[in-house]
Amino acid sequence: MRRHLPLLVAAVLGLTLLPGVPANASSDKAGFARWTSTRDFTKGTSYGLAAGTGKMTLGKGTKTLRYDDPKVSGGAKSYDRGYWKGPWHKTGFAAKSLLPSWSVTTPGGTWARIDVRVRKGSTVGSWDTVARWADNTSSIKRSSYSSQSDDLAKVSTDTVLANPGKSFDQWQVRVLLLKPKGAKTSPTLHAVNGVAATYTARHLKSASSTTMTATKDLAVPMSSQMIHQGEFPQYGGGGEAWCSPTSTSMVMRFFGKGPVKADYSWSRYADSFVDHAARYTFDHAYDGTGNWSFNTAYAARYSLDTFVTRLHTLRDAEAFIKAGIPLVASVAFGRGELSGAPISSTPGHLLVIRGFTSTGQVIVNDPAARTNSTVRRTYSRAQFEKAWLRGSGGVVYVIRPTSKALPKDTPRW
Repeated sequence: MRRHLPLLVAAVLGLTLLPGVPANASSDKAGFARWTSTRDFTKGTSYGLAAGTGKMTLGKGTKTLRYDDPKVSGGAKSYDRGYWKGPWHKTGFAAKSLLPSWSVTTPGGTWARIDVRVRKGSTVGSWDTVARWADNTSSIKRSSYSSQSDDLAKVSTDTVLANPGKSFDQWQVRVLLLKPKGAKTSPTLHAVNGVAATYTARHLKSASSTTMTATKDLAVPMSSQMIHQGEFPQYGGGGEAWCSPTSTSMVMRFFGKGPVKADYSWSRYADSFVDHAARYTFDHAYDGTGNWSFNTAYAARYSLDTFVTRLHTLRDAEAFIKAGIPLVASVAFGRGELSGAPISSTPGHLLVIRGFTSTGQVIVNDPAARTNSTVRRTYSRAQFEKAWLRGSGGVVYVIRPTSKALPKDTPRW
């Protein structure tokens, strides 16, 4: 599960409580933008950074920042810092939500901070920090930030939300790169992404029609989150808490990517690659492993191109499956709303879309299954699409090697 306490309470009580604001499906819009090439980065501005081929690192002329991580003892430390600030991106519509994601490698004691601001016409919101990102956590704890609200928007874990009665028509992102003062090792910025939308949830009157003419089922390795129940309580304790890193791991392993055994030798449990993913996606502020952008940032460590976006319907997802790219999808459903699921209801759950039947039914790896061998399931198209669009507004993690081409461009990728 990946949502907040009120939703977890609802799950315990057996209530159906779906996050998000209902939208008018006929006017729903989403728009994706990214900066990932050398040419892309020149469209923004930077200070104290050096440009490489498709990347930015700390260079000369950095400034010093004193920072005391509230979750790490030892007091304030000095860091050399620079930043890249993207251009204002116009949405073309009145947006209600923004999901940022990024690819930043942070070796040693280096780290990154991701800030976002929005505007509506001439009204510009404040810079709000979305994340403190670090691959390791010995000196900086990887964390989202508490709610920061101005007159336009506020931060909610991994999402920027317009305040009630408000919207925005442009957004901007800033990435600070930081290293211990005088250190030779630098963090590296590889990509910045964001998807804005007029909604956080969608309500369709009927299921979308399928584009499939034959069954296609990608051989994604099967992993159960439930076999990890009780493992590493400092990272969420496994079981129902680890649907997101388990799903992320399955897609990474499908492409032959991820940590090697030596990287998780500290775990004595079966399928310890899942323990590794949980440890390195754990959000020390949110106190869980379900932060959407943290999961894609983790996968990006392994030479994978990753981002979070919102797809329009399962027809979009079918295009990815046809391209050979499985997806991690965020769903929510009440009792009796997803036949064949290993859990009766959930306010927030991640699973892998691995294929479709010839009639458009959804083939998944659902990590909530009790054993690895029972993870693969086939769900009703209508039930799944409702659980996905109402539950998260069609959120997916896209994780792929660059050798695997994305489907034909749409506004959503």
